[in-house]
Amino acid sequence: MRITLLCSDPLHPVNAYLDRWIQSNSHEHSISLVRSKIDLPGGDVLFLISCCEIIGESNRSKYRKVLVVHASDLPKGRGWSPHIWQILDGKEQITVSLLEADDKVDSGPIWKKMIIFIPKHMLWSEINHELFNAEISLIDFAVNQFDQVIPVQQDRNIESSYFSLRKPADSKIDPNESIANQFNQLRVCDPVRFPAYFELYGFKYKLTLEKINTA
Repeated sequence: MRITLLCSDPLHPVNAYLDRWIQSNSHEHSISLVRSKIDLPGGDVLFLISCCEIIGESNRSKYRKVLVVHASDLPKGRGWSPHIWQILDGKEQITVSLLEADDKVDSGPIWKKMIIFIPKHMLWSEINHELFNAEISLIDFAVNQFDQVIPVQQDRNIESSYFSLRKPADSKIDPNESIANQFNQLRVCDPVRFPAYFELYGFKYKLTLEKINTA
C-alpha cells in the first residue's frame, strides 16, 4: 500500500511512535511522513495524526481513504486536544476513535473505537504512551483490514460537542491554589512545548513534574 502520515508538528512527541511504525512496516508498504498538506503525494490511505490543517476534498481525493485518529467518543468531543480536556474534567477512561475525514471536522464515519485507561497518577509522558500506542494500534487495524471495514455513521441521536483549541495560557497555574487542586492541569502539560508555569513578583516561573518512585 501507498501510505501517508500527516503530522503537522515535527516536535510533537507522537513522531517517535510514527518513526518506529514506519521502520517496522516500510518493508511491506511505501510510507511517507509529511508536515503539510502541500506535500501530500497521494496514494491508498492518508492518516491524519495530530494534524492542525483542514484537509479539503481536493486533497482527500488523492487517496482512496483519509482517516483521522481522534481521542474522544465521537460525536462527543470533536475539536482540539480532546484527551487533555477530558483528563482536566476528571476522566480516567478515554475512547480513541478511528474515522474518515470529512468537510465538517471529526464528523465522518467511524472505522473502530478503542478504550484506554488513564489513572489519576499518570503524568504527561505516561498519558502520551497510552494514547500513542492506541493510535498505532488503530493505524495497524486500518492497514490490515483496509478492504474489509464497513464504516458506521456517527449516531445522530447523540448531540455532538466540541472542545476548543488550547493556548499557552491554559498551562498557567495559580500559585495561591493547592497542588492537589491543580494536579490534573499540571500532569497534562508538555514540559517542552507547553510547560506549566505561574507568575509571581513580576516574573514567570516554569514548573516541571516528575515521579521519583513507582509506588
